[in-house]
Amino acid sequence: MAELPRIHTPEALRALASGPTQACQCSLQRCAGWETFPDADWPKAQMQAVATLRDPDVLEPTFEEHHPNGTRYESADAPVSIAHFPTNRCDVHACQRCGQHVLRYTEYGGYYVDPRARRLNPDLIVP
Repeated sequence: MAELPRIHTPEALRALASGPTQACQCSLQRCAGWETFPDADWPKAQMQAVATLRDPDVLEPTFEEHHPNGTRYESADAPVSIAHFPTNRCDVHACQRCGQHVLRYTEYGGYYVDPRARRLNPDLIVP
């Protein structure tokens, strides 16, 4: 698989996510905030990885979150900051049916692996 282009700025991410979308009834509709999305449920046939937000020069990205208005990790209105967790560990996927962009990363715990996804709302992308 070819290396994904890296998005470096909020403006570039916003431009990518601002593309046209159309109605879609896929399972990604449940992902307004970070949701567990097992590989078995991931609509692989209609999703295409289009970019990464991971910095290849940073071995261990920060786990610091960005919630200036009191939101939480799972909040649908939480800001999306490239420099903060979990966005700094994501790849961006695009639905080939509706054009919706989705952030995806894998949460690793002591004894578990938890794939997570969040629909990308361009209005929530912050510097």
